This record gives sequence, structure tokens and C-alpha cells, in this order.
Amino acid sequence: MKTHAISTKHLTPQKAYEVANGGYKIELSNDAKKRIQKCRIYLDKKTLPQRKEPLYGITTGFGSLCNVSIDKTQLEQLQKNLVMSHACGAGPRVPNEIVKLMLLLKIQSLSYGYSGVQLGTVQRLADFLNEDILPVVYTQGSLGASGDLAPLAHLSLPLLGLGEVEYKNKIFKSADILKKFGWRPIELKSKEGLALLNGTQFMSAYGVWAVVNARRLCESANKIGAMSLDAFEGRIEPFFERVHKVRPHKGQLETAKSIRGLLKGSKIIARRKNHVQDPYSFRCIPQVHGATKGALDYVESIIATEINSVTDNPTIFPDENICISAGNFHGQPIAFAMDFLALAVAELGNISERRIYKLISGARGLPSFLVAKAGINSGFMIAQYTAASIVSKNKGLCAPASSDSIPSSQGQEDHVSMGANAAVKLCEVINNVERVLAIELFSSAQALEFRRPLKSSPDIERIFADFRKVVPFISEDTVMYPHIAAAAAFLKKLS
Repeated sequence: MKTHAISTKHLTPQKAYEVANGGYKIELSNDAKKRIQKCRIYLDKKTLPQRKEPLYGITTGFGSLCNVSIDKTQLEQLQKNLVMSHACGAGPRVPNEIVKLMLLLKIQSLSYGYSGVQLGTVQRLADFLNEDILPVVYTQGSLGASGDLAPLAHLSLPLLGLGEVEYKNKIFKSADILKKFGWRPIELKSKEGLALLNGTQFMSAYGVWAVVNARRLCESANKIGAMSLDAFEGRIEPFFERVHKVRPHKGQLETAKSIRGLLKGSKIIARRKNHVQDPYSFRCIPQVHGATKGALDYVESIIATEINSVTDNPTIFPDENICISAGNFHGQPIAFAMDFLALAVAELGNISERRIYKLISGARGLPSFLVAKAGINSGFMIAQYTAASIVSKNKGLCAPASSDSIPSSQGQEDHVSMGANAAVKLCEVINNVERVLAIELFSSAQALEFRRPLKSSPDIERIFADFRKVVPFISEDTVMYPHIAAAAAFLKKLS
């Protein structure tokens, strides 16, 4: 088993995804342990006894209850009550691969030593991840400010022997799993509940997942777009480097280069064309795919900063002897980024659906609906309907969640980011676009067969041959949905 040491070393979204879902064992580095312990000792031995003024969430209530002082004998109960009362999640469960990311990112954030948690609390989170014990968390409940309170409460309940977990594909009461492993429930000390619940790890985990999978779709979209271009007998001139050097957006240049490379050696693309130009959905692949890639690069930089940050509140600085209640839990940077990426990824689906439409339209020598004997056969007619339906759904999902804010906690938390909603719907957009691209691949492979005996490039023919191992040529009408599902499964491995 591979080992990943939690440290201050910069963590990329790709690395975070790999560690959380790639069978790694998590270990706390010695430096991380020292940082965690130093801050906890400071909070226990210096801060609380010496300070008479209230410390938010440590000696006071939470939110609008910040002016209510809590007796020192009740500080631990305060933290347990916080976790229990905030576990108000609703809706579908968070997918396991994102729960794993939430655990990893929470461990990472607490390990910097500015949160005041016990070492044992962080270690138990690592134990959960190492043993594949996954808290049951729900998608609805976070406003994306004050941290992802409800989802992180569900993530934290099992530390206390409360709530539920999934273990070996079954749901168990957390108390039963703790007994199985011989673990005592964590007894939270002052500030710990707040450290666990404040933070952006729900939004950030979705953000990591989105960045990694959007990157994969960008690569797949280029490959599928290149196959469609050749199947439609498109022109290669719009992809020449000199065109893009005079408008040198990075993503545009890279996409044009990718398409040229994918189609190098194609007998179809090299043929003399009778048509002067192609529709935008083919001709403007560099500009559209490239713009999505540019947006993705920006969003990745935001998520990379976020997952290497301390986002709970208050923030404790032992060396400076200060404890500051501020707003690092506010998800506005993530909210904007998630909404932006939803728009950008959705465009991959929009332009893909247009290419599907052109392929089935009966143009350029291709049969109507990509099937012989159209009439008795409907061929790919409704496959395009399905793609159009999905694209339409995405347009609704692209309405920006970050444009909204609803005051909460009696007006104390009067501006929120709604970044959690933005993140959840972004992932739905990504899954939808994957299905649209799968339908395009299904269609373009079908169209390519009607160009035989001409061959496409070695790269495209390799993709085609691999695809034909799981999805056949459609010679007459058949039940189509299993083939679309197989195409979607193939797409996950394409890039």
C-alpha cells in the first residue's frame, strides 16, 4: 500500500484525488503532529486560563449566540452539542469518492496547527480514511459560509460514536464500528467541534472531483471532436497553428495542436474537400474547447489554494499569542469558481450536441440518422434527442448559485456564498456532459464506418477499434440505451 504523509507540502487537486481514492495509507508527518500538539497545548495551558475576554466558539455560543458566555465546566459539552445540533443534512447521500476527499481535506486543514484540535481527533479522521470507514453525509444543508456546517457535522458525528458510516458496502451505526475496531468515541475539547464544522471541505472536495473530471472530459472532447470532424469530412485548415498564433489564447493553441496531432496521417482529412468551410461546431473546436480549458485552469488554481488553506474559525496563532475570529470559512472564492466551471463544462456538451446533430442530418454523403434504410429504421434519431434533453437540463443547472444569499443565524451570518449548491450542481453538469460526449462518440464511430474503405489517423483508428470492442456498428434498429451506457463507461477510460 502506498503511503501519503500529511504535511505542509503543497497538495494539488490531482494529487488529493489520487490519495483519497487511490488506496493510499494516510500518515501524519512528525511536523504535522508537532504543529497540532503545539496549538492544542497553547489553547489548554495559555489561552483559556489567561484570557478574561470571551473567545468566540471557545467560551461563547455560536453564530448569533456569540454573546452568551459558557461556563468553563461546560466547554466540552458545548462542542458535542454543536456537532449534534448541526447535523441537519437532507437530500441524496454524498458519493463515497467525495466523502473520502472531505476526510482528506479536513485532515490537511487541521494539520497546519492553527485550529486547536487534539492530535487524537485528527488521527481518528485518518483512521477512518485508512480503513475505508465513510461517514454518511448528505448533499443539502450548507450555505457555503460559516463553513459547510451541516455536511461537516455529518462527517464528524462518527468521531463521537453518533450517526452512520458505510463500511464494506453496508451501512452501520457508528458506535458499532468504533466497537469493532476497539476505538473509544472522541471526547471533544474546547473549540474542537467548531474546528471540525467550520471549513470549506465539502465545497472543496466537490471542487477537487470537478477539476479532475473536467480535465478528463476536456481531453476526451478533443479526441471525440477529432473523430467527428473526420467522420463529417471536415477541413483541417482551421486548426493550422498560424491561425491561432494571431489570437494566442493558451487553451485555443493547445486544442488546435491536439486536434492536428490526433488527425495526423488521416486519409480522410487529407482528401480534397468540395465545401469551403465547416459549421462552427467543427470549425471552432479550438476556440470553444480552448475557452473551457482556460476556465478550468483558473478554477484549478482557486481549488489548489483552498485545499492548502486553514478555513475554520477562530484561527489560533500560538507564536503570536493571538486568537482571531474572522471569516476564512466563507466560500465566495469557491462559489464563483464552481459556477464558472459549470458554464465552461456545459459548453463542451452544447457544442458536442451540435456535432451529433450534423452527423445525423444526412449531409456530406452520410445517411440520414446514420443508418441504412432510413424510414423502416430510425437509427440515431432519438440518441440526438437524448443529448439535446441533457444539454437543456444543463442550461438550467448553470444558473449561478453564487448570485444568491439568504441571511441566517438571526442575521449574524448575513451574507453567505451558496458555494455548496454551486459545487453539487457543477458535478451534475459534469456527469451530464459525459453522457452527451458518449452519445457523440457513439455517433461519430457509426459515421466513420460509412467512410470506409478510407481510414482516419492511427490515433483515431486506435480509439475506434477499442470502442468497437464494447459498442457495435448499428446496422438496423435495436435497443439503444445499453450502447449509450457502454459508451459512457468507455469514455471514463478514454483519456
